[in-house]
Amino acid sequence: MSFGDPNNPYGQQGQPGQQQPGYGPPQDQQPGYGYPQQAPQGVPPQGYGYPQQPGQPYGAYPQQQPGYGGGMPELAHWGLRVGGKLIDGLLYLVPYVLFLYGANTSGGVTPILAVIGALGMLAIFVWQLIQEGSTGQTVGKKVVGIRLLRESDGQPIGAGMAFLRTLAHFLDNIACYLGWLWPLWDQKKQTFADKVCSTVVIKSQ
Repeated sequence: MSFGDPNNPYGQQGQPGQQQPGYGPPQDQQPGYGYPQQAPQGVPPQGYGYPQQPGQPYGAYPQQQPGYGGGMPELAHWGLRVGGKLIDGLLYLVPYVLFLYGANTSGGVTPILAVIGALGMLAIFVWQLIQEGSTGQTVGKKVVGIRLLRESDGQPIGAGMAFLRTLAHFLDNIACYLGWLWPLWDQKKQTFADKVCSTVVIKSQ
């Protein structure tokens, strides 16, 4: 047997450009472990340094807060909230005067005026709750340019929750009205009622 013998496995010379068997990775297979992997088109690589948000798994895309358009709008300062309350209070002025006049006077049509005044205040109260629950704005809030929304998703809270929030203002009153002043230094500018009901008051856009 000689090196030129075709039966001699050591004597076969490779042709130029021909890949020798057993050397290098197969050309028609995907690179295995240790070879750099390519990310699918349109998906940016993620790793160290990619911004993460609390509560998200590593490598997840940051999510925007629903209802707020990607971020919390500017919160309404205390002066705007007080202005809205004062304007809302003026709506009750006429029916309240009718109620007091009719309740403190006897005879004639004055008792009827008291009933009209009481019904007028009740109608204003219910109408304001419906408006605040469905749009986030009473008349006063609309005039000063603020809106009441749910803190979690930036949506109106509904008439039922608006009524509960009105009852929760009791907490703002019992501590020498401290709850009404709490937005002056609170980070979220919330009263005690806002904290209990998870609501915020923002500036209208």
